[in-house]
Amino acid sequence: MTSPAQRSRLHVPLRPLWLCRACGGPWPCATARLTLAADYRNSRVALSIYLAGMLYTAVEDLYRLHPQDAPKPGALYDRFLGWAARTCR
Repeated sequence: MTSPAQRSRLHVPLRPLWLCRACGGPWPCATARLTLAADYRNSRVALSIYLAGMLYTAVEDLYRLHPQDAPKPGALYDRFLGWAARTCR
């Protein structure tokens, strides 16, 4: 079990902003990507499914927060799934 101090250092998303709780960058940040790639190294399909679910949730949150100025779909794809597709090659 992790302590609250350890959890606060984890590179996980802060919803509904979809920023990294640890570093404040857009989630998944570089550290989160490295961690996810390592955690799912034996199942790239599972990684893609997980990230697709996160993308779906992020789209809902971000469009609700910024209906007039929401991120472009292509940018969200690259941010959530594109990097994983390039890593899996």
